Amino acid sequence: MMIKKQHLLLSGLAFLLLIPSLPVHANQTGSQTIAADEPTSLNEGEVAAKDEVVYATLSAAGEMNDIYVVNIFDVIHPGVIKDYGTYSNVENLTDLSPINQSGEEIELVAPEGRFYYQGNMENAVLPWDITLTYDLNGKEVAPDELAGADGHLAIHVTTEANETFDPVFYEHYLVQISIELNGEKARRIRAEDGTIANVGKNEQITFSVMPDEEGDFTVEADITDFEMEGIDIAALPYAMAIDAPEIDDMTGDMELLADAISDVNKGVSELHSGIGELNEGVGALHSGSADYHHGMKELDSSSSDLLSASNQIDDALSTISQSLDGDPDDMNLGDLQELPDILAELAEGLQEAGEGLSLLEENYGLAYASLDDAISAIPEYKLSEEEIQSLYLSGADADVIDKLVETYSAALTTKGTYDAVNEAFAAVEPTLNDVSTALDDMASGLKTMSRELSHSIENMDIAASFNQLEDALSDLSSHYGDFHNGLVDYTGGVSELTSSYNALHDGIGEVKDGTSELESGTAELEEGTNELYETTSDLPDQMQDEIDDMLAEYEIDDFDAISFVADENENIDSVQFVIKTESITKEEEESATEEEEEEPGFWSRLMDLF
Repeated sequence: MMIKKQHLLLSGLAFLLLIPSLPVHANQTGSQTIAADEPTSLNEGEVAAKDEVVYATLSAAGEMNDIYVVNIFDVIHPGVIKDYGTYSNVENLTDLSPINQSGEEIELVAPEGRFYYQGNMENAVLPWDITLTYDLNGKEVAPDELAGADGHLAIHVTTEANETFDPVFYEHYLVQISIELNGEKARRIRAEDGTIANVGKNEQITFSVMPDEEGDFTVEADITDFEMEGIDIAALPYAMAIDAPEIDDMTGDMELLADAISDVNKGVSELHSGIGELNEGVGALHSGSADYHHGMKELDSSSSDLLSASNQIDDALSTISQSLDGDPDDMNLGDLQELPDILAELAEGLQEAGEGLSLLEENYGLAYASLDDAISAIPEYKLSEEEIQSLYLSGADADVIDKLVETYSAALTTKGTYDAVNEAFAAVEPTLNDVSTALDDMASGLKTMSRELSHSIENMDIAASFNQLEDALSDLSSHYGDFHNGLVDYTGGVSELTSSYNALHDGIGEVKDGTSELESGTAELEEGTNELYETTSDLPDQMQDEIDDMLAEYEIDDFDAISFVADENENIDSVQFVIKTESITKEEEESATEEEEEEPGFWSRLMDLF
């Protein structure tokens, strides 16, 4: 038996000797064994670029747990590489060669190509303060109280700058937050400012925080037997290529709009100028109408005196004519001697009446001329329906435009009415002139008759001249009756004209008030359209500036990457952050059955033979 065991032992040793020798590698602090593909010299290596990926794990509330950095070198010449960082320990992730650490200086021997090593950090912080809170049914709860919970859940995530850290990452990095919820355990998910996407049976909610901005987000859901994987947070340099939109067609349309507004502004300016002229004309019209109206009233009021005087003259002529109708021998010579004086007084009365009518004619002429000038000052042009409609479409105050159209229509009506009755107005002045002339002629005739009668009484035979006097006075009395009847018709026409003109004058007054108010309204309209024109005259440039400003909000100044770990590190190409929070899960129950013993390996069975 002993011999058999010795034979087996010798056989086993012989088997071990037949196994090829395996390379022996040192651990992180052991001696170095150089592999076939490692550099055989200790020359200084050359690195084209270095990347840093910062991995951090947070508690479910956002508190820091662990943080480590994976350093990635693009080695173009193998050899000794120096790096810097405050690490508690380092680990080679590329091969089994050792990495020497002395304080913050890290020294390693790297082959050509990509070289990775990990450095673990203690008491390190991130550039962002990240806070997570949870409300269940409106009450804040700790994360560990949510596992297996039911109800309405609200998850609040906030990010802000860490004031104790260099702000360069906060100012230039985009932060993306991804929350994944089990679709069977969370329903009716709502996330304002977030993007919700289906990921298999789960729902993924993503938020983005722009560089140099704080984040504040909330996710709400109705949960049942709740569990949740950790929240993923990534931060990387912001880079978004946004091409400026083609706006040539749009700017062309804007230029057309600006030109149209310019035309509207010019039109409104001309309108205001025209309304100003209209208002001045209507003002002059109202003033002339007032003078004319006053003259008509004076003429009408003097008509009764004129008729009364004419009646007296007519009666006097009739009386004289009747008194002369008899035997000249029976006539009292004393009465006859009084006749020249009576005729002279009658002539004086007719002359005063004629002078009064002459003065009235003069005043009427002035008033009529003023009225005619004022009416003529109203512009002749007419606005088309299209031009009026364009005013309404210009965006101006509709009330002002309504007043404008109303006053414009009233002015045209006034001008049209005046043109229709102008012939009657024009006939008044010649009529007054004719009546005044007739009265002057009568007065002159009576004066001549008075002088001749007086002369005849003194130098002639009364009986011989009496018949001539009787015939002349009879003829004068007869014709004066016709004159008096015409005068009655004339004064009646004056009275009717005065009464009718009251309404016309009142209408002119209303037009004046309307044009005055209209001028004020068009002044405001012109001010508004001018402001609109000034605002829109460079509308295409304004639009381009607005687009540039909007694009500028998404443009970040060129960012030269720096090391997250140490300022001494050079050739930094990129630094990225990968952050994850703890999951919220229920604790698993311990298995009632013990795990089966591990089956012995080959070497264990081999050694058991001895």
